[in-house]
Amino acid sequence: MMTTGYICNIQRFSVHDGPGIRTTVFLEGCTLRCFWCHNPESIRPKPEVQFFPNRCIGCGACVAVCPEGAQGFDENGMRVFDREKCTACGKCVDVCYAEALVFSGKEMSAEDVVAEVLLDRAFYENSGGVTLSGGEPALQVDFSREILERCRAEGIHTAIETAANVPWESLATLLPFTDLVMMDIKHMDSAKHHDAVGAPNALLLANARRIVQTGKPIIFRIPVIPTVNDTPEEIAAIAAFVRELCDLRIAQHDGLPGEPEPITLELLAFHRMAGDKYNSLGWDYRADNLTPPTKEHMAALADVASAQGVVVHSK
Repeated sequence: MMTTGYICNIQRFSVHDGPGIRTTVFLEGCTLRCFWCHNPESIRPKPEVQFFPNRCIGCGACVAVCPEGAQGFDENGMRVFDREKCTACGKCVDVCYAEALVFSGKEMSAEDVVAEVLLDRAFYENSGGVTLSGGEPALQVDFSREILERCRAEGIHTAIETAANVPWESLATLLPFTDLVMMDIKHMDSAKHHDAVGAPNALLLANARRIVQTGKPIIFRIPVIPTVNDTPEEIAAIAAFVRELCDLRIAQHDGLPGEPEPITLELLAFHRMAGDKYNSLGWDYRADNLTPPTKEHMAALADVASAQGVVVHSK
């Protein structure tokens, strides 16, 4: 049986989702609701229609084909999109040549995803590979596993980006076919974590410890978000937890040949470039009033994290 799943994008020649040049497959669906999310189109588990009013040329083609009456014009001649009526049939997208209406994702087979990944094989020969991101790749576990397994069979380096807010069994299914794990940590205070992303942090911290015990290389990533976790104290707390995990790995590796696989930390500066995406989905962009951290502030936070004895990179 062909394994299929929902993706929102396949981004080629990516240099920010793991080592080297990578093809990043963004999957649909996430268990968290981070109010600053840079990929809001990947939060819901199925594709939906995005509407970009600034691209609309007012031709009315979408109005003519929409079977539910979701597309139209108001009394002032302005384009309106009634999302409650929309069934995401895609007929409006098919006729919108201005690309004011687009699908946020589509259903694909694992075989077809890997075929697209292999178009960039030449870039992977010296460094790079494929990264499954999202959303949360562990939510579509069978689909993700097959993509990773097929890539591994082709000799391609594999990575996953995960929030790890999923049952351990889902992550455990993917890890045998994963060469590198990149995992977000937003906050060590569970109540503040819940306020920011809609879920406590106990499950993901427990999963972090389990991932460490597998011996896989890990990059812990901290999105530095003003009002959420951008103080020295908050970053130091996360870095101390990562230091604890480094010590756990060293102790586990004691007496074995070679060096243990690395555990590093990345600080990722918040940006506001996702605003148009929220508008296209009809959502409020709650992070619109936040000011991105300066390079100087990011450097200071990197120093704070380094002081905990972990290897830190800042982006």
